[in-house]
Amino acid sequence: MNRIGCTLILALGMSASVTADAQSVRLRGMITAVQADMLSVKSRAGEDLSLHLPDKVAVSVAKAIRFEDIKQGDYIGATTLKQPDGSMIAVEVHYLPKTAPQGQRLWDLQPGSTMTNAIVSATVTSAGNRELMLQFKGGSQKIIVPESAALVRAVRGTRADLKPGEYVFAIVQKRADGKLIAPRIQVSKDGVRPPQ
Repeated sequence: MNRIGCTLILALGMSASVTADAQSVRLRGMITAVQADMLSVKSRAGEDLSLHLPDKVAVSVAKAIRFEDIKQGDYIGATTLKQPDGSMIAVEVHYLPKTAPQGQRLWDLQPGSTMTNAIVSATVTSAGNRELMLQFKGGSQKIIVPESAALVRAVRGTRADLKPGEYVFAIVQKRADGKLIAPRIQVSKDGVRPPQ
């Protein structure tokens, strides 16, 4: 094998190891400072973090919706808490891109919370009771949506929306050296926060 081939294999191997060493971490917190390619964020745990933004970072802003806006066939994510009677109460409901994987999993918004990514199969409103019937690969779930639940859609934003005092949610890549990189970031606007 020639020298160029060896160099290429070594470079690919190093690239693979860097990717393997990175892990996804959910980050929530308040922007404290903005630089050209970096945000300073105070996490909800009180940590001061530096969040690096790629040139093509995707920014979205949170926009409030009404329960009546949610229709059969919509693709949503819902954070829920299980009640003593077994029912699931929504803490928040947000729209999802079709590329987000369907299903249920534990979630860290609140202790004991679950995230369900699913298609809305039915909506029910009666005598102050609001329910969503959700269908996902491998199962279904009925959730109760109280008035206190945050209902949000993410809409396209820009870097200009990233300002000190705004709240952010991002799934960031944490590299082996501790550097946090956010290819996508959601930010609050007009008092509406990313709820998840």
